[in-house]
Amino acid sequence: MKPLRVYAIDGIVPVVDPTAFVHPSAVLIGDVIVGPGCYVGPCASLRGDFGRLILERGANLQDTCVMHGFPGTDTVVEEDGHIGHGAVLHGCRVGKNALIGMNAVIMDNAVIGESAIVAASAFVKAGVEIPARSLAAGMPAKVIRQLSDEEITWKTEGTHTYQDLTRRCLATMVECEPLTAIEADRPRIHLPDVIPLVELKKNNRA
Repeated sequence: MKPLRVYAIDGIVPVVDPTAFVHPSAVLIGDVIVGPGCYVGPCASLRGDFGRLILERGANLQDTCVMHGFPGTDTVVEEDGHIGHGAVLHGCRVGKNALIGMNAVIMDNAVIGESAIVAASAFVKAGVEIPARSLAAGMPAKVIRQLSDEEITWKTEGTHTYQDLTRRCLATMVECEPLTAIEADRPRIHLPDVIPLVELKKNNRA
């Protein structure tokens, strides 16, 4: 596998715990700290050339996400935080076990509470606080309701899946050449316990 794209600036070097997985296409610059068991997906950008960026234990930052912040700030994803594809975090704090949906934007000094969920494509304005265990959605994002225990359990299990993905990537991901034809009896990746929330709710109503 290719070496990581990691860059020092002003003498400050990113830190990546040995138990974390950072995809080689991700870019880490300067004051970036990736904690134990974290997952950083393809083409993510963690640009710590102004403020400090921190992923705490077990957090994930998925494909094409961006983290950045103003000088003197910390942009933090706390333990077991879950950042969906394409989200942007700027000078904010995402609480323990919280989930930021795909393509959401979280602005400066915003705080997302523990086990809260920000819906896909939501825009959380600067300085806004989303309470713990709540669902926020919209542009600008507003609190819609409190989350059920079932929804929080679904989120937690989804994050465990990404923590397992970290281990799978460290153990089995290798750079390779593509095949030129589909094999007979091509195997599939089996993750039977991972289902969308909408399917989970449908199954429980059946």
